[in-house]
Amino acid sequence: MIRLGRLTDYGIVLMAHLASAGDGPHAARDIAAETRLPLPAVSKLLKALARQGLLTSARGVKGGYQLARPADQITVPEMIAALEGPIALTDCNLHEGACSQEPGCHVRTPWQRINRAVHDALSRIRLADLAALEAPGSIVPLASLGVDTTGIDTRPHREGRN
Repeated sequence: MIRLGRLTDYGIVLMAHLASAGDGPHAARDIAAETRLPLPAVSKLLKALARQGLLTSARGVKGGYQLARPADQITVPEMIAALEGPIALTDCNLHEGACSQEPGCHVRTPWQRINRAVHDALSRIRLADLAALEAPGSIVPLASLGVDTTGIDTRPHREGRN
C-alpha cells in the first residue's frame, strides 16, 4: 500500500486551510483550533513548511503563517516533498545504485515510468483545488482536477469483488 504519513496528511490539511482562510498571517494556535489538530503537531508542521519555502512566517502580535505563493501555484508533489521527501514508489526511483538487484532488474524502467505517471498526475492538482474541496458543501468533480475516472468502480466495496 502506498500511504502518506499522518504528519504529511496533517500538513496538507493545514495548507488547504490556509489557502481558504484568506490573506494575512494566521497564528499557529488559531490554525490548530480551527483544524482541530494538536497544537504541537501544527507548530512543527508550520515550521517545516516555512523552512521549505511553502509558507512565510512573521513573529510578533500580528505575526503568524501564510502561503508563500498563491494557492494555484503550489502543487501536491511540492507539499509532499516538503514533508516526506521526493515521491518515489521504489528506492531505485530515488537513487541509482540503491538496490543490489539493479544491474539485472527487468522492472526498474517500468517502475520509473509508473513513478513519473504518479508524479505527473499529482502535479495537476493544486493547493487551490484542495482548498475548494475543503469548503463545506463544495463538490469538485475529480475530472476537473485532471483525474481520469473512466474505469473506476465507484460502487461500494463488497467481499469477493476486486
